[in-house]
Amino acid sequence: MTTSYRPDLAPIGDSLMLSALIATLPLLTIFITLGALRWKAHWSGVAALVVALVVAVLPFGMPLDLALLSGTQGAVFGLFPIMWIVFCAIVLYQVTVVSGRFEDLRATFHLISDDPRIQAIIIAFCFGGLLEALAGFGAPVAITGVMLMALGFAPLRAAAVVLLANTAPVAFGAVGTPIITAGKLTGIPYDEIGAYVGHQTPLIAAIVPLMLVFLVDGWRGVKQTWPVALAVGLTFAVAQWFAATYLTVELTDIVASLAGLAAAVLLLRFWQPTGKEEAHAKLSKEREKEFANTDGSSAGTAGSSHSTVLEMDERAADLTQRRIWMALLPYLLVIAVFASAKLITPVTDLLASTDIKIAWPGLDGEVLTQSGEVSTATIYTFQWLSSPGSLLLICSLVVAMIYRVSLGSWAKEFADSAVKLRFAFLTVASVLALAYVMNLSGQTITIGTWIAGTGAAFAFLSPILGWLGTAVTGSDTSANALFATLQQTAAEKAGLDPTLLVASNTSGGVVGKMISPQNLTIAATSVGLLGRESDIFRRVVLWSVALVIVMCLLVGLQSTVLSWMLP
Repeated sequence: MTTSYRPDLAPIGDSLMLSALIATLPLLTIFITLGALRWKAHWSGVAALVVALVVAVLPFGMPLDLALLSGTQGAVFGLFPIMWIVFCAIVLYQVTVVSGRFEDLRATFHLISDDPRIQAIIIAFCFGGLLEALAGFGAPVAITGVMLMALGFAPLRAAAVVLLANTAPVAFGAVGTPIITAGKLTGIPYDEIGAYVGHQTPLIAAIVPLMLVFLVDGWRGVKQTWPVALAVGLTFAVAQWFAATYLTVELTDIVASLAGLAAAVLLLRFWQPTGKEEAHAKLSKEREKEFANTDGSSAGTAGSSHSTVLEMDERAADLTQRRIWMALLPYLLVIAVFASAKLITPVTDLLASTDIKIAWPGLDGEVLTQSGEVSTATIYTFQWLSSPGSLLLICSLVVAMIYRVSLGSWAKEFADSAVKLRFAFLTVASVLALAYVMNLSGQTITIGTWIAGTGAAFAFLSPILGWLGTAVTGSDTSANALFATLQQTAAEKAGLDPTLLVASNTSGGVVGKMISPQNLTIAATSVGLLGRESDIFRRVVLWSVALVIVMCLLVGLQSTVLSWMLP
């Protein structure tokens, strides 16, 4: 067996800069093939994985067998739990469609507002934020994407909206997992890190609803709906700040999402925006055009905006209280199950006790960290019951039983969903394989160390590490696992506040998630555009870059003249 491998920070001519530039080649491969060459995401992921393996073996000197084994562990992690969560979320959705109850859910949201711009805020931002708070890992994008499609959004626009919406809640997603992870790795109390994050991400949260409206209907939509967009954004931001500072990171997004939804419902009882007919017409025309261009469907596939609105008006008028509760049942069940799994200690402990730790064969004990310690990243945790995906699967079975969907119909949806997602499985497996190869070979830490060598100016650049980490892995938690300790060390060397930079890693990561190949594939799958991830990437990449620049400026100023903002 190969002797233990220890990454070298500067394997190429002892030059950290040159080594870091070589280490970025896999990332450049993804961005160029997706953004410029318009490759399908699964081919882009495979190509970037090949480049990562070449860089790991040749310049970085990792033995080939260890590099390949790193890739296999990452691929398995990409399939389970990551794609398992997305897959089970899609199965749950399909059960609601087969039962016919999803049409009642559409009508229920129609009761709150029949304006598509407001629906984007309520579903993608508020409801998506609640799903992020409880599940995370792509589930909000998968579920809200199909919901917006069912409400008449064009596929590309729906995908862009849900990806942009899935930003501000990410830092506190999965009941605070990214921040808790950073606390465990750095030794800084995670509630302290969370309080700092709570003084950064609310700035993004406050403006995201306005950005969503702009994505849906341009400047006209912003002018017509800004009161509710601003009310939801500011309410969410204040609630997120308050909960992160004075309550607990585990509940922060739950409080913020519910507060934002309440603000929307309350304001809409006294005020309604104008221009919804024009917005419906615009979306309907765009939807018909996209369907015609992609699969030759007739214009009637999407239906006219007028007929869709009339249909929803009639269905909403016929809704009874029982039908509304039944329509909401799957998502109320998801909230109850995830809240119990994450917040009730005996349940959490019981589920955790079923986890199986697997020392990855041939890899565990053979890879060292840069500091010379045996890497713990080679331990794979098989969460066969505690995984959010498994909990979603249980929810889908319960919902099928309550909705009187036969086990045979449920099994058919399960099988059909697996076939539809086959290329998504390949994409996410290759991207996570890429992430593991880059991490264990030392490519990622080399890039981070080079960026961290900028001294005091690093405060302005530190969110970029979180942004890159999340863009590669699709997870803010993984970005913190990669860079939290590096941020802490760089801060101490530069005389900066370590808590600030560790928090900035989390905050930078939230805006990197929308350009992650993993999340792009999830979004593409949910709206029926699998294979067109490059089109979605071009829709959101400038938003991601703009937001990370904002975060860089904020953190840089918080390290100097805006230090009074920090807790």
